[in-house]
Amino acid sequence: MNKPDSDLGIAADKANQIWGDLIPVIGFVLVYNIMRWVNLNDTWASKDTALYWATGVLIAATLWTVAGYLKRKQPVPLFLIFTAGIVGTFGMLGIILQEKSFLYIKPTIQQLVLGGLILGSVAIGKNVWQVMFSKVFDLPDFAWRTIAIRWGLFFVVMAAWNEFVWRYYAPGFEQPLIFAGLTIAPAGSYEFLGLTFGSRDAEGVWANWKLGNMAITFVFAMLNTPYMLKHIREPKGETSA
Repeated sequence: MNKPDSDLGIAADKANQIWGDLIPVIGFVLVYNIMRWVNLNDTWASKDTALYWATGVLIAATLWTVAGYLKRKQPVPLFLIFTAGIVGTFGMLGIILQEKSFLYIKPTIQQLVLGGLILGSVAIGKNVWQVMFSKVFDLPDFAWRTIAIRWGLFFVVMAAWNEFVWRYYAPGFEQPLIFAGLTIAPAGSYEFLGLTFGSRDAEGVWANWKLGNMAITFVFAMLNTPYMLKHIREPKGETSA
């Protein structure tokens, strides 16, 4: 395969990966909003169950994305494996137990795992970000380290952002939210850093903001592109005309 064909193949693969990330989120938002309009039966199809339906679609779409890689006999991206595991585990727990708190904290756990994986690998000298993308971009080690640290911190910040959004907009819990023996949120509304949390019945803001998070991620990737282009190396054997 010559270089133009190789470049087209890489571009197509990255486009498929972007759509693979977007489709589950778009499906989640669409189903969530549709189910909020439906009121067939208060026990299984109503505004109160919309989040469970949307999460079920999110799980199915994520697994469908994984199946697509397997069908094409391509290696499944490591981050997609972690995402599928976390989405499946916390999503199913939330649906089976009919407990929305699992669904609220799922993105937080997901982002912290990804951030911890990246930063931890850099700390021990095994840059997982470089391992994942070295076949697409040829960068010196110091550039890979910088990019990895940026993305690791980005995921940590996004975890904190999810905590703020769901706590601020989701209605308060009847019982304290306890996870792994720790009190994540008290019952009802509460004050923190001068803000009141758990006093709004605006779950839809958090659910629909998933598209906003995708936009933030895309913008962050674009902001890092100039740095990568600055340090990208030409393929060996190529000389400038």
